[in-house]
Amino acid sequence: MKIKINNTVLELIQDDITEQTTDAIVNAANSILQMGGGVAGAIKRRGGPTIQEECNKIGSTKVGGAIITIGGNLPAKYVIHAVGPVHGEVHEDEKLKDATLNSLKLADQNHLRSIAFPAISTGIFGFPKNRCATIMLSNTVAYLNGPTGIEKVVFCLYDNKTLQIFEDVLKSLVQRF
Repeated sequence: MKIKINNTVLELIQDDITEQTTDAIVNAANSILQMGGGVAGAIKRRGGPTIQEECNKIGSTKVGGAIITIGGNLPAKYVIHAVGPVHGEVHEDEKLKDATLNSLKLADQNHLRSIAFPAISTGIFGFPKNRCATIMLSNTVAYLNGPTGIEKVVFCLYDNKTLQIFEDVLKSLVQRF
């Protein structure tokens, strides 16, 4: 599914985020920036050790925060490491909103034209996919309705079920605008 918001294309796809050719891909990170399993593990395996080495130099970031590193051997030049909440945390919706918006802001601050997101916090952190889709998509649409140099935002989703959830949420959001 693909829509246009101002000058930005917003696209939903089912694919491997490590294969995306966007300027940056987003890693669903933990606050200590250790790349173990899930999206982070896939990025580490494909991107090589330099990404983790750069994370180690930075050290950590807060839940809701985001930092940027090089992309190593990935097709994307950069990785934005966004820390989403663990399901059940206090203010978890606000923290996921912040992780999304901070990633978009970092992309703009670094003059990136394209970015690919996973469904942050829906893996081992257990965040419900429908709430994730609503929070991430509504805040991305709101951000893209403001001034931005980002030309393309991709939500790169792991499986068909998650893609369907995101498509349903995006369709309902588009009807409201």
